Amino acid sequence: MLSTDELKKNRNLVNEIDWNMTSEKAVDKYLEWGAGWTRGHEFARSGDEFSVYFVLYDWERPYQVTLLKRSSKDVEEIAKIEVPEDMAKKSIYEFGKRPGVGVYPLIYELKCWLSDLINGPPVPEEELA
Repeated sequence: MLSTDELKKNRNLVNEIDWNMTSEKAVDKYLEWGAGWTRGHEFARSGDEFSVYFVLYDWERPYQVTLLKRSSKDVEEIAKIEVPEDMAKKSIYEFGKRPGVGVYPLIYELKCWLSDLINGPPVPEEELA
């Protein structure tokens, strides 16, 4: 597992982060039991494709995000980064706290905070619905 400083130095990995990927999208894209019809053309065409993205597990204290690398073959936890409690809680509640789920995407504010922390590229603004 990489430390925050090690992650900062791994520019190739930092540049691979997909700030719009979520656990739900990753399941749809890489696992055959995903929703399928919702993904359109967004599915892995080979076992060599992967995504690198952050998730928030609501059971971890102190609050932290986990950087994952997912392919159709497996998922690897690459790094864990402690995050401000207020941003973590806001992510959990903004995306609808659901009993028994426990895995949440990150709010835009938290993504920007993380990108600044690891000297990443600017986070693309989310499309307004």
